[in-house]
Parts: sequence; C-alpha cells; structure tokens
Amino acid sequence: MDIIKTKDLNLFYGENHALKNINLDIKKNSVTALIGPSGCGKSTFLRTINRMNDLIDNVKITGNIFCEGKDVYTEYDVIDLRKKIGMVFQKPNPFPMSIYDNIAYGPRIHGIKDKRTLDEIVEKSLKGAVLWEEVKDRLKKSAMGLSGGQQQRLCIARTLAVEPEVILMDEPTSALDPISTLKIEELMDVLKKKYTVIIVTHNMQQAGRIADETAFFLVGEIVESGKTEDLFYKPRDKRTEDYITGRFG
Repeated sequence: MDIIKTKDLNLFYGENHALKNINLDIKKNSVTALIGPSGCGKSTFLRTINRMNDLIDNVKITGNIFCEGKDVYTEYDVIDLRKKIGMVFQKPNPFPMSIYDNIAYGPRIHGIKDKRTLDEIVEKSLKGAVLWEEVKDRLKKSAMGLSGGQQQRLCIARTLAVEPEVILMDEPTSALDPISTLKIEELMDVLKKKYTVIIVTHNMQQAGRIADETAFFLVGEIVESGKTEDLFYKPRDKRTEDYITGRFG
C-alpha cells in the first residue's frame, strides 16, 4: 500500500527548474532511498514532502503530493503535516536543553502537559531510537554532551515523540563515524516495522544495505525507481548502470 503519491511534481527556484515531472509512490512500512549525484534534486524532493520548501523565497510548485490520499499543499495544516511527516537532518541538531526536554518538546507543543505521560513518551521514544540504555541515567543533562552518533539518534527519538507516520532523513549518517552509521542503519530496519522511512543518501552501499525501494535522481528527474535489488543488479536505464558502477557521480 502506498502512503505517499507524487503526481507530475515540478519545482522552480526562481528560473531554475529543480524538479521535473516527478511521479513517485512510496510504500508504507518500507525504507525508500533517494540516490543520485549532488545537486540532482534528492533533498529538494524530500523537503517538498513536508513542505520545508515553503520557507524558501521564490519557490513555485506545480503538481501534487498526496499523503494518505490528501494533498499536502491544500488539505493539510502545515503543523499537522509536520507532525505526521517528521524530518531528520544531515547534521544532528539537538536543542540546547536537556535530553528529556528535547524529546518532550514536540508533545508539549501539541498540548501534552502531564508529567507521567511525558515520562512515558520520553522513555518510549528513546527506546525506539535505541538510545534509552545509554542515556537513561542522565536525562536531565544537556543533549550537547552526547556524541555525534548519539545526538543523531536523539534527533530521531525527538521525531518519534510526536508519533509521525513518515520519517524523512536527509543524509542522516554523512557526518557520523562508521560505528554510529551502522547503529542508525540497524535502527532503520526496526523503524520500518512501524513507520515509513524515506532517506536521501550519497552512499550507494548504504542504499543497498537498508532500502527496500530506491529512486535514482539525475538533474531534477527520476531516471528510474523500483525494488533496490532490481535497480542495482538489473537497471533498465544505462544512466542508472553508469551511476551505480561509479562511472560518474
């Protein structure tokens, strides 16, 4: 079943036609990787899904993105949309507050004030991001004291705290060491049981390891998309094969 459907999506930054006629459906409870060289539209596409591009001047969008059958640009309030579709960025960006308050921040904004409920959400979210055992004795300490890999898992826990259905990840491991990267990759395998994950990655091996589906972007277009193993081992388009075998990129 598809949770997100994209129909004839075009995006312009002023005169620059950054996304060209994108049609891509995202399956529920899967990991979908967006791959392609730098500047090809992967992150731009990711940001259209939860309307992060609304924050940029001079952006024009045509076409549609549907989440569970509703148009994200006309049928969702942006705050509700970003609760449903969370985002984890390239560099860990914990708030300069305690570990506990980082996680409780979103639920509080959405009106949850009861301490016991917040305690439960914090524990559940940290367990969901496989971080609880490492931080349960220092929840009141600053999140800035965590390692880079822990900070990124904290940001994932913070996203989980508002119970999204879709989690967007924009190169979430590019700033991390190999051990932290592996932990986040293992975490994605757990997350897809409950959530739908869409990840932008430059790392072809990573896409091969973690993604059920992959879409290959080139100069603002989707060249090809489908099951990851098909894309990697039986690409239909010569450009996909050239990119995956390292002839360019």
